[in-house]
Amino acid sequence: MCGGAVAVVLAAATFRAFELDRFFIPKELVLHLTAVTAVLLLLTDRRSLSLNRSDTFFAAFLALSALSAVLASNHWLAARSLALSTSLFAIYWSARALAEASIARTLVAWVATAIVIAAVTSLLQAYGVESDIFSTNRSPGGTFGNRNFVAHLAAIGVPILVWFALTSRRAIGVTLALLGLILVVAALVLSRSRAAWIAAASAVVVGGVMAWRSHTLAWNREIAFRSALLAAATGLAVSAALVLPNTLEWKSDSPYLDSVTHVMSYREGSGRGRLIQYRNTMGIAVDYPLLGVGPGNWPVYYPRFAARDDPSLDPDDGMTSNPWPSSDWMAVIAERGFPAALCLAVAVLGLLVVSAHRVRTAADSAEGLTALAFVSTLTATLVCGAFDAVMLLPAPALLVGALLGALSTPSRARLTIELSPARRRLLSAAIAVLGTLAVGRSALQVVAMALAGDSATARALEVATSLDPGSYRIQLRLARDYVDRGSCDRAKPHALAARARFPEAAEPRRLLAACGVRARGRP
Repeated sequence: MCGGAVAVVLAAATFRAFELDRFFIPKELVLHLTAVTAVLLLLTDRRSLSLNRSDTFFAAFLALSALSAVLASNHWLAARSLALSTSLFAIYWSARALAEASIARTLVAWVATAIVIAAVTSLLQAYGVESDIFSTNRSPGGTFGNRNFVAHLAAIGVPILVWFALTSRRAIGVTLALLGLILVVAALVLSRSRAAWIAAASAVVVGGVMAWRSHTLAWNREIAFRSALLAAATGLAVSAALVLPNTLEWKSDSPYLDSVTHVMSYREGSGRGRLIQYRNTMGIAVDYPLLGVGPGNWPVYYPRFAARDDPSLDPDDGMTSNPWPSSDWMAVIAERGFPAALCLAVAVLGLLVVSAHRVRTAADSAEGLTALAFVSTLTATLVCGAFDAVMLLPAPALLVGALLGALSTPSRARLTIELSPARRRLLSAAIAVLGTLAVGRSALQVVAMALAGDSATARALEVATSLDPGSYRIQLRLARDYVDRGSCDRAKPHALAARARFPEAAEPRRLLAACGVRARGRP
């Protein structure tokens, strides 16, 4: 799992025709590999499985998500999204088991290192380093292809680096934590991600208030001294990011000041667009209240509920600009239904309550700081997820799942399942099969993207569609190539497949019309 944390940050491809998927799919491959490997290794000598109250609600959430996926319109998207959620919880439960074995700090150190590496790739791009892996669309995104994605991890990583600085017993540990904090905060500032800024500030405020009310943390001189060092490091990072010249081409003369002054703006720009999107997404949820429209199926249904001038739609093809809504919670409600969202909310609230109580009642500062790090990390994650897609993405799923599992406060088991050797073998076999399916699909998607390059022949594209039949982009491209050649007989199956994936998209209907097939869906 430690190696997976670093690998998921670095994993990316150079297939520019697949501008988002070239980052997501390689990271999904790492996520699934890490999850299935961790679970299988932990099951080798596991005698029982213990579930606390939050675990039972998480399990209910996954069960409802699976049922929703079965009934989804686009099963390819549903399977992909469900696999990501399943791997997320597999990572979380595996990390918690590692914490019980007293190696939580090692795991958290690797995750913190991975977050710092992510920040470094963003800074390299911001200061002029060019690479085929980097994307210029949402610079400086580094190996994530989008500055917001790096910023989310940076905000979530701040409490962890603070925790290391406050709990390290050696000066070298404190120094490395301070250096990591400087790099992460600098990347956070340069990202201009207002959601990440709010999340980081929320984590600091919540953590500060809870520490002040804790009898083991409030008047601790060592913590106060190191906190002063952390504040100085943060100030240095912010100043350096604002003063040092970079290669980012912002349209405004005062981009960072503009972002600060409009941090809560909702009457214009992206704030207004979010409110419109949230309203329409709730319309989806109201129409599909029990099981939603299926995991990952938000972009399939959203155009039916949006006006033509909706900021979330691409005006050229009528599809959503992004494959997920600008909120984890909105995605859960619309895609998986209100019951699943309620199960998830109850589970998360339970974790917060237990850890918040541990902060107040901790026997020593080390125990209190660990519980505080959990609360602050979860706070940053929830705030980021309220304004952007976070846990819908593979890298945060792995890194945040590992952090929360490693830092979670032990609580009383509500259900214990004994694992006899026969049960363990059966469970391991089932996990191996499901894991192989998830890993295999991600691997085939990577190969399909490689085959469907800019200069790919029709034969290569045919092979790519056979490897990744659910790819709207490859199906559409092959249909377009055949129509341009006047071969409608070959174009129709792929245009129909593309339309089946996204019935509201304009381009498949245009291609079918060119071949004399009457299009369905909204014109």
